[in-house]
Amino acid sequence: MIDARGLVLGYRERVVLRDVTFALHAHELVAIVGPNGSGKSTLLRALGGTLTPQAGSVAIDGTPSHALDGDERARRVAFVPAEEHADDDVLVREAVELGRFPHRPWWQWGAQPEDTPLVDAALARLYLEPFAQRRIATLSSGERQRVWLAAALAQGAPTLLLDEPTSHLDLAGAYAALDTLHALAEDGAAIAVVLHDLNLAGSSADRLVLVGDGTVLADGPVGDVFRSDLLTRAYGAEIAVHHTNDGALVAVPSRRTRGERR
Repeated sequence: MIDARGLVLGYRERVVLRDVTFALHAHELVAIVGPNGSGKSTLLRALGGTLTPQAGSVAIDGTPSHALDGDERARRVAFVPAEEHADDDVLVREAVELGRFPHRPWWQWGAQPEDTPLVDAALARLYLEPFAQRRIATLSSGERQRVWLAAALAQGAPTLLLDEPTSHLDLAGAYAALDTLHALAEDGAAIAVVLHDLNLAGSSADRLVLVGDGTVLADGPVGDVFRSDLLTRAYGAEIAVHHTNDGALVAVPSRRTRGERR
């Protein structure tokens, strides 16, 4: 659903990533991982069409991203940034209804009857039904994060790009959110998420994209990317990979490198 080729990404004179080729398909959940400042969010923005590449191309459903207007792009791709904001007086249901905005004519501002089942389903899937009539200001940061994810689901786009969707969630909430995304991928969605938690990514994603040293260092099945040599190179710290009794992979930084930065 998204095909990016030969990307060079950056801001003005500063190049953040180069030589990036990436494809995102239906029925897969891809986690983009790497150290802080490596370009994970930059890559996600380029895939969603909110950042113009310095070189290379991005196509969404076969159409060049730059050829799509904002509403058409939003009907194809739902993008949730790391930090989202809404007026404190907005109700949770109203915030989720905003996800339907790309599907309305310009003269229709309020929710339409056909939006109701989609909004209801999104609220239910994120366990937000009890919060529907609460104001955004009364929610915790983790609860707000679930609201933005629900709005993305209500948007109805076949592709979802989510920047750190679990950053404000506790451990159980983070795994629940990834379980929801995995179920959506099984239903046919194409989903890419930026995650800081390597072990969450390794246990939840179908595929990992490891970013570091100004490029994509590895892209493939979890077992092919979740390797000590690749993670150590990307993070600039010795990282061991262990197998648990149930076959899961766990990344553990060496004691002497914990807390160090490259």
